[in-house]
Amino acid sequence: MSTIAKLPKTVRRDLGFLFGAGLMFWACMASSLPVLPLYIQDLKATAQELGIIMGSFAVGLLLFRPQMGKLADSHGRKIVLLLGILVATLAPVAYLFVTQKFALIGVRIFHGISIAGFATAYSALIADISPPQHRGEVIGTMSLTNPIGMALGPILGDWMRQSYGYEHCFWLASSLAALSFLFATQVSVPRVQAKPTNIEPVQPFWQLLVSDSIRIPTLTMLVVGMAFGILSTFVPLYVRENNLTITSSAFYSSAAIMSFLMRSIAGKQSDRFGRGRFITMGMAAYGISMAILWLFPGDRGFILAGLCEGIGGGMFLPVTIAMITDRCSPEMRGRIFALTLSGFDLGIFTAGPSLGGVADAIGYRGLFGVATGIVAVGIGLFVTLSSKDLQHSLSFSLFGGRDVYALPQKSLD
Repeated sequence: MSTIAKLPKTVRRDLGFLFGAGLMFWACMASSLPVLPLYIQDLKATAQELGIIMGSFAVGLLLFRPQMGKLADSHGRKIVLLLGILVATLAPVAYLFVTQKFALIGVRIFHGISIAGFATAYSALIADISPPQHRGEVIGTMSLTNPIGMALGPILGDWMRQSYGYEHCFWLASSLAALSFLFATQVSVPRVQAKPTNIEPVQPFWQLLVSDSIRIPTLTMLVVGMAFGILSTFVPLYVRENNLTITSSAFYSSAAIMSFLMRSIAGKQSDRFGRGRFITMGMAAYGISMAILWLFPGDRGFILAGLCEGIGGGMFLPVTIAMITDRCSPEMRGRIFALTLSGFDLGIFTAGPSLGGVADAIGYRGLFGVATGIVAVGIGLFVTLSSKDLQHSLSFSLFGGRDVYALPQKSLD
């Protein structure tokens, strides 16, 4: 927080409004987590059908991330930020008018545009503003909107569902997004944050993946996206299957609280001790969370798994964003963020349709055993391939070695 306090007043003002916009946006998105899977199941969907419907959210992400990234670089971050929030305002209302389970696929695809726009623009804005030598700290602090919103949203959504029914849950989500839109309109940023240079790559968007510095972060995002997709889709149904006495909102809220604590620490410490080890530890925490749900199906294990998931999210996501920022020039941030976050989107999309059938065959508890193995593979990829060769990869991912792909940064102090 001390670094933000030293920034110019106008910058601190913009960060304040951005924080408010992010808080309301993630509370909006999280309010549906304990609600939508039950809503879809009550429409008589099987586990595989539910996975397809929930996973189709990522189709909107995958289709529109590239365009949102390019738009953020060419026309400014704010217009993309507002577009994402507008979709988040409209989509929950659309759920009210859709009673056919497969028609929900279209609504979910549309809803996916919200994060495609918001998360890409929000990350790029914070990266633009952050002093390079304190980048992890500022990104970590501003990313606290996610765990706070993710802590409040499920509690509000679950309470609204139990007290008033599904309809009021969707109106609540739309209202929270409208507040986010109001905050975002007050952000005064330049129309274009970075001027193009004559060294801008000319390869098509998806061919950026040939870059060694981008490919492995994108793959690790895919693995964590699968873990997140499994958790957001199947945790409420896991609660039903195992007859737990607590609700799914307890998992999401405990995860969000721990994520809040970790983000306030991990980003700043990654500035001092290197990004790689925190990314590795974050992925390991995701794997432990899945393993606990698999091996210890009870109320205590359920809460412990939520806490571990929060540790994973609090370490992995903000530190990975900081690492990607280290590795790309300002004029490419929108596109690079869009590409790497598309790995996360693809993971979410893959998780539901591909593993819903697995849940039908072996149950939701067994599904989390499969997920544990998937995360272990992701950890192996990052530890061995995160740098230019095995020696540098092990040094970077485990022992705090320098990032050989990081670009030289000019100090702003």
